[in-house]
Amino acid sequence: MAKIRRNGGKGVRRAARSQGRAAGARRAKATTTGVLDRAMGALPFTDEQWHTIWLTLIIGMGVGLAFVIANLAGVPAIAEAQVARMASDAGFEVRNVRVTGTDRLDERQVYARALVQRERPMPQVEIEALRAELLELPWVRDARVSVQLPGTLAIDIVELEPHAVLQKPDRLVLIDATGAELEPISRKDSEGMLRIEGPGAARQVEALDTLLSTAPALIPQVEAAEWIGNRRWNLTFRSDQVLALPEGANEAASALIKFARLDGRNRLLGGKVAAFDMRSPPRIYMRVPGSADRAEMGAEGNP
Repeated sequence: MAKIRRNGGKGVRRAARSQGRAAGARRAKATTTGVLDRAMGALPFTDEQWHTIWLTLIIGMGVGLAFVIANLAGVPAIAEAQVARMASDAGFEVRNVRVTGTDRLDERQVYARALVQRERPMPQVEIEALRAELLELPWVRDARVSVQLPGTLAIDIVELEPHAVLQKPDRLVLIDATGAELEPISRKDSEGMLRIEGPGAARQVEALDTLLSTAPALIPQVEAAEWIGNRRWNLTFRSDQVLALPEGANEAASALIKFARLDGRNRLLGGKVAAFDMRSPPRIYMRVPGSADRAEMGAEGNP
């Protein structure tokens, strides 16, 4: 007689356990996918932008791998050419140039140098060479050049700041804080700016700033500074009064500090005195229009 084995109960339990594991896996996958979708949805990127980002990463990794392999093979020049060709074929070449930071500088001068890189594969963009060219332009203190994948060359210009006006025999010229000439300026446009004059004055701009900083209360009152005989300064105030300072950085600074204190006590600026001569410390000589003699003031400000 044939024997019949009843093992259907175990089979049903195994099938149930298998189905339970599959359902758990599906729930875990759904939960993980949901969290990932929500995280990506929270970022400010569209589906098209995500596609571009992932494509850029994939192509970039491929280009990098090809470059490493070629270098390990001892053919860096061939590697560079191959990488450039791959980048160009993938659309990684200069198609746009973006310039920022220009105010006084004519942007056309920047574009004229940047467009030489147009349609060049990104790995072959000569960033340092382009930056060196841009630094030679007037008004440029610094230039930041970078590539933004897939096809933008970004240039950020940092301009020089006009500091004063240099008066030359035939024209007025804007200069920066180092005395470097920037561009000509009209007399009308130069109103309100510090005017510097005298042979060699442009080379003394930084020294003049140091001198004036010793008496900050007087700085807004100084209209012009004349470098005399390549050795000392005459300051002209907005009241049209002139102060003759002695030779030497320390001597001039001491005299200017003293004058500031006397002006604070006696209100010298805006008064009748046309010129103050401090070239023979500790005395101060004053010239009053219409008077043949010069008045003399002592160290305490007493005439």
